[in-house]
Amino acid sequence: MEYYVGLDVSLRSCALCIVDGKGVVLFERELTCDVNEIADCLSGFPHPIERIGFEAGAMSQNLFFGLTGAGFDVVCMEARQVNAALTAMRNKTDRRDARGIAQILRAGWFSPVHMKSREAHGLRALLSTR
Repeated sequence: MEYYVGLDVSLRSCALCIVDGKGVVLFERELTCDVNEIADCLSGFPHPIERIGFEAGAMSQNLFFGLTGAGFDVVCMEARQVNAALTAMRNKTDRRDARGIAQILRAGWFSPVHMKSREAHGLRALLSTR
C-alpha cells in the first residue's frame, strides 16, 4: 500500500499527517519546523512513504532540499490550487490543512512547483543587493 504525507508549514510549527492509499488517516503530529525533526519522525514510520507534499511558501526551499537529501520524494504544490481545494473545509486548522494536503497528494489534484537550486537563489540574492 502507498502512504502519503501532507505538511502544513508555518515559520514555527509544522502539522504532519500520513494517509494511506485509501485515504485513511494513520498518523498526525505537530512538530517544530525543523527538517531533521520531520525527517526523524518520518523515518520512524513503519511503512515506506510514497511522497511528501506541502504548499509553496517561505519555508519551501529549506524543506524541499532537506527532505530530498534525507531520501524522500518531495513535491512542492502550487499554493493557489491547494488553497482553493482547502477552502471547502468547514473548520480550518493546521491539523485539518495537513490532512487535506495529504488527500490532495493522494488524489493527484495538484500542480508541482519547480524548485530553483540553492545556487540560483544565492545568485539572485547577490544581484538584488547590488
